[in-house]
Amino acid sequence: MFFTLSKVFWFLADPANMLLAMLCLGAALMWTGWRNFGRRLIGLAALLALATAILPVGAFMLVKLENRFPIVTELPGRVDGVISIGGVANQFITMDRGQISLNGSVERLTEFAALGRRYPKARLVFSGGSGNLLRQEIKEADVLGPFLESLGLEPGRVIFENQSRNTFENAVKTKEAVNPGPGETWVLITSAFHMPRSVGVFRKAGWRVIPYPVDFGFERDEALKFSFSLGSGLGRLRAGLHEWLGLVFYWLSGKSEDFFPMP
Repeated sequence: MFFTLSKVFWFLADPANMLLAMLCLGAALMWTGWRNFGRRLIGLAALLALATAILPVGAFMLVKLENRFPIVTELPGRVDGVISIGGVANQFITMDRGQISLNGSVERLTEFAALGRRYPKARLVFSGGSGNLLRQEIKEADVLGPFLESLGLEPGRVIFENQSRNTFENAVKTKEAVNPGPGETWVLITSAFHMPRSVGVFRKAGWRVIPYPVDFGFERDEALKFSFSLGSGLGRLRAGLHEWLGLVFYWLSGKSEDFFPMP
């Protein structure tokens, strides 16, 4: 139920959808007796779009997340396992085209493979099912085997957890799959902006992992830089708002140890 409600809520709260709804409703009202309200609605949508294009609100939200956990420069001599969270490949395009389709978070896989080679005795887990509300027939974990082999990981070494649909399920189902022992050292790889929420749910699941953030998208002070791009501003606002809402609702629903987990 949580998964379904979260998808429906985000569809309604998505800034891009909200702007489109305001423009369409405002244009429709222009042909009715509510034309004055329609003009105001269109004007408000234009002002919001202008603010999104100029003000680095989305960048500020994402940089705050990225700066929470530092880059790991030193790891223990012994690592028992490495986990990479999904959200890297489009499994539907991959299956349809017969060629791997990756997004900008590919560092989750390249660092996963690098640590796998560095620690040849460590257990490796890729956790990713399908986060698509309407399409659960193909899982992300099911299409990544050949690509990970091309990165130098031996066939059969990686455990593919393919049932998780969100970050909370990544933690719970991965723990069920590997049953980590007391005192074991596990490394968690995910994008830097996604690390606070991920660490929160793993800790809530009783699993203390070493956060290994990758896929940084900003300089440390980039939140202070202004620009003029609606496409870039809207994309950053959508990503930042999605992650901060995730932090809020995971905390309120008891799925995360803290609202904003820290190192």
